[in-house]
Amino acid sequence: MENTNPWKTIESNKIYENNWIGLTEHQVINPSGGKGIYGEVHFKNIAIGILPLDNELNTWLVGQYRFPIKAYSWEIPEGGGALSADPLDGAKRELVEETGLIATEWIEIQRMHLSNSVSDELAIIYVAKGLTQGASSPEETEQLVIKKLPFNDAYQMVINGDITDSMSVAAILKTKILLQEGHL
Repeated sequence: MENTNPWKTIESNKIYENNWIGLTEHQVINPSGGKGIYGEVHFKNIAIGILPLDNELNTWLVGQYRFPIKAYSWEIPEGGGALSADPLDGAKRELVEETGLIATEWIEIQRMHLSNSVSDELAIIYVAKGLTQGASSPEETEQLVIKKLPFNDAYQMVINGDITDSMSVAAILKTKILLQEGHL
């Protein structure tokens, strides 16, 4: 029963599309047998998050204003990677681009769906270690503030609700557990 799709699609129409997303409206029969609509956002990239961690257990957060939520957000370095590309290459690119950091060790710690009730967006999160500082080169759409802080301070920001970005929350909580269990 777990793999059985209880939804029946009658018709699907693309409503909107740009370089990053597509929106499809489906006419459906829902699991209870009723007619309805279902909107689905298709992402054209994989979401990639990186939690840099140095030998002293410091990390780096990126602060920026996020247009969709109309608020400033502190996050781990994040970006997107082409569906057809190696996500680790995208992670390396995003870390340098946003923070200037270059890492020699990469550990994938989490794969997750960010909003699976309306989208197919997949996120892959890495911990980056063996860090060397270089120059950052943010995209023209990014006005970033970079903050280096002890990892436990970032963890406390999650606990206090100061970090609300889902990939950042997941990365920080998972890393806290992995550190406590001696796996990082």
